Amino acid sequence: MKSPNTLLLSSITLAILTLAQQAQAQAQAGADQAATPAPSKEVQAEIQQVVVTGVAAAGGIRKVDSAFSITTANEEQLKAASPTSTADILKLVPGVYAEATGGQSGANIEVRGFPSGSDSPFVSVQMQGNPIYPVPTLSFFEGSSAFRLDDTIERVEVLRGGPSTIFSSGQPGATMNFILKKGTDTPEGSIRFSTGTGELRRVDLFYGGKISDGWYGTVGGFYRKTNGVRDAGFPADDGSQITATLTRKLDQGELTLYARRTDDKNAFYTGVPLISSNEGRSISEFPGFDPLKGTLMSNEMRRFTVEAGPGKTLTYNLGDGRGLKATVFGAEFDQQFGGWTLSNKFNRFDGDMNTIAMFTGNNPLSMGAYNTAALKANGGTAATATYLDGTPVADGQQVVQAGLWAVEKKMKSFSDELRVSKEWMKDNVVTLGGYFADYSSDDTWYLGSSHLMTAVPNARLINVKLNNGVVVSNNGKEGPVFYAPNASYDGRNTAFYISNDWKVNEQVRLDAGVRRERQKLDATISQLTTGDTDGNPLTVYNNNTSMPTGAYTALHRSDSATSFTVGGNYKLSKDSSVFARANTGHTFVSFDDLRNAGSQAKVDDRNFLPTPKIKQIEVGYKTVGQLFSAYVNYFHTEFDGIAFQQILANGNILNSVSGSKGNGVEVEFSVRPVRDLTLNLTGNYQDSTYKDNPLTAGKQVQRQPKLQFRFTPTYRVGLGDGNAVKLYGTYTQIGARWADQANQQYLPKYHTVDLGALFTFGEKIELRLSANNVGNQLGLTEGNSRLTTGNSGPINARPLFGRSWEASLTYRF
Repeated sequence: MKSPNTLLLSSITLAILTLAQQAQAQAQAGADQAATPAPSKEVQAEIQQVVVTGVAAAGGIRKVDSAFSITTANEEQLKAASPTSTADILKLVPGVYAEATGGQSGANIEVRGFPSGSDSPFVSVQMQGNPIYPVPTLSFFEGSSAFRLDDTIERVEVLRGGPSTIFSSGQPGATMNFILKKGTDTPEGSIRFSTGTGELRRVDLFYGGKISDGWYGTVGGFYRKTNGVRDAGFPADDGSQITATLTRKLDQGELTLYARRTDDKNAFYTGVPLISSNEGRSISEFPGFDPLKGTLMSNEMRRFTVEAGPGKTLTYNLGDGRGLKATVFGAEFDQQFGGWTLSNKFNRFDGDMNTIAMFTGNNPLSMGAYNTAALKANGGTAATATYLDGTPVADGQQVVQAGLWAVEKKMKSFSDELRVSKEWMKDNVVTLGGYFADYSSDDTWYLGSSHLMTAVPNARLINVKLNNGVVVSNNGKEGPVFYAPNASYDGRNTAFYISNDWKVNEQVRLDAGVRRERQKLDATISQLTTGDTDGNPLTVYNNNTSMPTGAYTALHRSDSATSFTVGGNYKLSKDSSVFARANTGHTFVSFDDLRNAGSQAKVDDRNFLPTPKIKQIEVGYKTVGQLFSAYVNYFHTEFDGIAFQQILANGNILNSVSGSKGNGVEVEFSVRPVRDLTLNLTGNYQDSTYKDNPLTAGKQVQRQPKLQFRFTPTYRVGLGDGNAVKLYGTYTQIGARWADQANQQYLPKYHTVDLGALFTFGEKIELRLSANNVGNQLGLTEGNSRLTTGNSGPINARPLFGRSWEASLTYRF
């Protein structure tokens, strides 16, 4: 009997060959083609779409001719998708699943077959082809959190796998490259006002044009304030951004400088109380708590204190959330001279990426059950529970414990990529390149500070005292800081690569490349002890507080690895082709791995901290025409030696090492059966499981659905006199997933419906209306990441945002 993987590969191969035969038949039917209407403006733009991500040549290559999987979205497509955050843009990309329900920042992003426990270790976020920060993920940081979308963006390109293991930071997963608008000979500007759910108030501005002969510039940005879908009683998002570019046209070249300043505060949302039944297969509302719009956060706890040590009390604000206060400055330079092409890209990032947020802990229980447990642990015969105003709390009141965490991260980086290309024989170009990155992070953590509160929206804090004098909870605080390291980290990566692009003939194009990279990490990490911050053993809520001793541990690690890629593209006709690609890549250990190891001996142990290796194979088909467009590819991934960590509610950190393997298919279809009607379908199916670790081998890779897809019909109606309305909607289905590696916490499948309309009045005025999750579907994106088991009954988990709407009015000039 054939294995499932063999059957899958056979099915994909058959589908590709069938489409290829159809394309060839179309190409040969010259007479029929002559009768075919000319492509529409939108289709013509897709045919001519050039991509620059993952391409050695500075000028890029046509998307339909590229030998790798890449998804693009222009400004209109980005706005029509109505993303709630930068990470949410990735819902447009097959093979990627973004959990964007935490708010503007702090997403978990999974890439087809790549095993990741949280954050986004296999997604690099770039601007103008350079990573904003060279490392895609650190604890309490993931790349999309360092970027805010606005009207200065022309388009985004998202490359999966392919040649990305060779260029830039060498990301083997997905590379998300945002391309800024540049000034042109024709001045253009826009102003956009937006309002919506949560008393949204936002204004976006952009202007670009010619400054003088050979000089061009742009400037734009936004200001935004909103309470969000989950209203905590204080602003969820409050901030602004400004971006500017300056371009100098040269003889056979171009220099562009760009700068961006962002100052944004964003509330961060974690789990809320829910009811789980049927072993997690059924999820329902917790009594008294709206899971679609509710949050435990409230003004009563907005400002909270951290007892960091004897006589040391710090105050933080939940309204600061996972914000971004940073400056990015960069340049890109392209020049041709004497048959050579020189390209250089660099940027500098300097910013604060703090996390001031609530992290839910144990599952909900009654006040009476909590008091019983407190008496058992601390003695006494009676417990008194009151709100902060002294009002008694009933024994039947459901309560929950949640930590108010404070993490300060000061991050800096500089990265530079230099390429030199030469056509050394006809249609054969060799590129030599180098990549350098220097980066740092200064961290101060206060994890823990568990607070006792009611399990209702905008929760109230609870005090608990025992009749033997023990104070269990004071101003809601019922647990100490359990982990309080401060540390300074420095990293340096140096890579050199060579690639070759050979246009064999008009139909065949081949490319190959190899990269050698070295990483060096250094860390200075505080040693920790525990103590009582007030010297009173009866105030148990601050006993055993973690605090630095004043001594530090120095750790370092150096690694080297080689990556490789080879691919080819065969043109079936002018606008259709098939491609195949194989690559090997790697990731390196990070700052957090050094901290978790704790000693130089463990840091040096390659079995405890291996250098992960990745192998990928892709076979695909691409075609663009007036009737339909199709991008279909089969992928196979193998992953070896990745270290995982999980921080539990009690402060314990679990470490493990495993690998994974996966097979799947990605599709992007656009069908245009009649004029002004477009039917889009994107999605992927995959079967990815763990390997190499007896505890998880054969289990489904966590957080990733086997099947996900989005269906988007769009219809344009002309209203005369240059006016029109475009109606669109999207049905999304996300398959069932497991929240953990052991496949204990089940996350059921869910679906959503989003709707939108764009009214255009001539060429200057646009009115856009959009609504997300119009059916108020209750779907879970994350289980309780502070626990290792699943269960029925009351749970904490993170669901989708409820129904929301937005309206924007744009004037172009």
